Amino acid sequence: MRVEGRETKIASDLLAHYDVLARRLPWRTPPGANAADAYRVWLSEVMLQQTTVAAVGPYFDKFTRRWPTVADLAAAPDADLMAAWAGLGYYARARNLLACARAVVRDHGGRFPDTEEGLRALPGVGAYTAAAVAAIAFGRRAVVVDANVERVVARLFAIDTPLPVARPAIRAAADRITPDARAGDFAQAMMDLGATICTPRSPACAICPLRQDCAAFATADPAAFPVKAAKKARPHRLGHGWWIEHDGHVWLVRRPDKGLLGGMRALPSSDWSAAPDPTPPVVADWTQVAQPVGHVFTHFSLALSMHHAHVEAHVTPHSEGEWWPVDSLGEAGLPTLFVRAAEAVRKDQDARNAKG
Repeated sequence: MRVEGRETKIASDLLAHYDVLARRLPWRTPPGANAADAYRVWLSEVMLQQTTVAAVGPYFDKFTRRWPTVADLAAAPDADLMAAWAGLGYYARARNLLACARAVVRDHGGRFPDTEEGLRALPGVGAYTAAAVAAIAFGRRAVVVDANVERVVARLFAIDTPLPVARPAIRAAADRITPDARAGDFAQAMMDLGATICTPRSPACAICPLRQDCAAFATADPAAFPVKAAKKARPHRLGHGWWIEHDGHVWLVRRPDKGLLGGMRALPSSDWSAAPDPTPPVVADWTQVAQPVGHVFTHFSLALSMHHAHVEAHVTPHSEGEWWPVDSLGEAGLPTLFVRAAEAVRKDQDARNAKG
């Protein structure tokens, strides 16, 4: 759909602003330059889902140094990829990342498809990522709507229907202002606007290049858009974890491929439910850490009670796993929950040793 009238002005004003004030990010090319490398665009978009630009930067640099092409990433062992991803969260993204890279190499000769439809057919690539890669890497006209763009558009048109019901209307409005030319720059300009000016709280309307065409700016409270439905209470779950130590090594398991933290190395733990008295993986003289380790997942919060014990050489835990040097635990690629659990155990051990 071609833009016209007010929509044309929005696009041209925003692109002019972007040409001068675009954020410089490691996965971007400068405004108006040739299309960016599809691998770098795709990798950054996957990493940025549910994560901040500041958090992604070091990971992106590490990944592209270690795996500079999609073929390099496709050849990576699963365990190496999962360990490198540790700390970014939402670990299903890492599994999909590897599956997608292998599909690009296996089915497309190492080149990403250059259309939304072709990109959507890849493992783990949804509507947003397909549109972003098509626009930014291949210059296709695509309607790119992430959380920042959603907020900008809801304010531009003062869409007062609560989310998520409002999303079709927001996308339709985004379609009306997306230009045929420079669609990739326009998508990134919208992202920048939402990230730096049209922020969730206290938007900086005084310096916004679109304020004269923004319906929410004309209201008394532009931050009231988008309208959000009331949040449901997040369930709280309980769990138990075990630190099994022998001769300077700790027992690590690998979590099932499917489910939370799938495929990641971890400390042995119980199901995360309300089970009050789970069975430890070995018979030992267990010591419980006084305070549980708290962690918040997308759909629930968790309190993980940690227990630690030293065992003799002949003791083998019931679960499959490996003995990992305690002094090299940082190289195991543990997810954040278990990094914090390990820290809680070692702090407890140090305190008890200090008491004698």
